[in-house]
Amino acid sequence: MASLSSLIKCSSVLLVFSLLVFGSFVVDVSAGDLNQDFQITWGDGRARIINNGELLTLSLDKASGSGFQSKNEYLFGQIDMQLKLVAGNSAGTVTAYYLSSKGSTWDEIDFEFLGNLSGDPYILHTNVFSQGKGNREQQFYLWFDPTADFHTYSILWNPQHIVFSVDGTPIRKFKNLESKGVPYPKNQPMRIYSSLWNADDWATRGGLVKTDWSKAPFTASYRNFKANACVMSSGSSSCASNSQPSNSWLNQELDSAGEQKLKWVQKNYMIYNYCSDAKRFPQGFPKECNVA
Repeated sequence: MASLSSLIKCSSVLLVFSLLVFGSFVVDVSAGDLNQDFQITWGDGRARIINNGELLTLSLDKASGSGFQSKNEYLFGQIDMQLKLVAGNSAGTVTAYYLSSKGSTWDEIDFEFLGNLSGDPYILHTNVFSQGKGNREQQFYLWFDPTADFHTYSILWNPQHIVFSVDGTPIRKFKNLESKGVPYPKNQPMRIYSSLWNADDWATRGGLVKTDWSKAPFTASYRNFKANACVMSSGSSSCASNSQPSNSWLNQELDSAGEQKLKWVQKNYMIYNYCSDAKRFPQGFPKECNVA
């Protein structure tokens, strides 16, 4: 169901256009009160929206974690959120922030932050599911302490590609390679989900390091959400915005500077790439790995 804020925004439409293949869309630019965009879905009070909607916190203790989801569903968009991750000894914890549809052939675009012992770096785990198939993991260290302050984690999802970015620096690109027989997320609207949960059976050093519950509760914080995106409402959508430039994400490609930043991150901070894991794919790498 569309929120009141979404309906108000739609009334200020200055530009409406249709995309031949993908139908019509509504651009919803959201920022400010997190109560307007998200709802707490689980955690029995461990998730809170505070400071007049400016801050959302998730917490985890031995009894339970917590989570939230967006009120809107999106079909393409530029999604930004600032996160500050669990500080100190976060081993065994996972902070997941992702887009996902429903059903057995779901689409999904994942950020997952795998906690670690104090002083050891977080691992940023990314994945892309299309039509229920994932196994496209890439993992990174970050070039800063993600627990000391808020940093912006972004997903650009348009008909051409999916780009994962951190503080405006692209770290991963997943191209639309349907022409090569690779399914691409393009038809299923997705909600934003996030959760903080215990995964000490695998999250830190393959499960060798367990969660230290004496350090609980563990807390992750969120603020400054922005969605310049196409919103699905009542089975249909249309795309509009207050100014022509804000639609640029629909056709946005990485420029030469962005491609250089992407290469820099992948050279210096990537620690796992499924497209380089020959032991995992003895019969040959997935099709997308063979396309430059």
